[in-house]
Amino acid sequence: MVTSVRDNEPMRMTDSTGMNIQAVPAPNLFPPHACFSDEVNRNIAQSEIEGGVCLDALSEGTVLEVETQHHWYTIVNRSDGEALISGHPNYCPDPVPVRIAGSTWGGSMLKLRYIGRGMHLEFCHPTYHTITTSRVVDIRAAA
Repeated sequence: MVTSVRDNEPMRMTDSTGMNIQAVPAPNLFPPHACFSDEVNRNIAQSEIEGGVCLDALSEGTVLEVETQHHWYTIVNRSDGEALISGHPNYCPDPVPVRIAGSTWGGSMLKLRYIGRGMHLEFCHPTYHTITTSRVVDIRAAA
């Protein structure tokens, strides 16, 4: 017996013994798109499973620590894709203002203003232009 149903809220039900149980709704994941290849659909779905951060959802000044296969980056969100980034010994040993394009799977398709685990971060550097990192291993809010 369902007692309440709301978007993204557990449904309260009663089982055959009369005990209250909760059904957790399924997450709203990416549905495959007929115009995309199976590989692209698989990559998009995998990015949702592995997780990441949409920069547009962060407040200005939010600090992220991003671990890639080869370096640790510190990113300070400045809104609208703009950020300060540091952590690479050659390209940004000190904070540098950049525009974060998003993340890629290694090809030309980009998930805009998104930093995703298992993906490559891509940003536009004022001196070195487009930089693509090694795969992102982890993302966390700085303490």
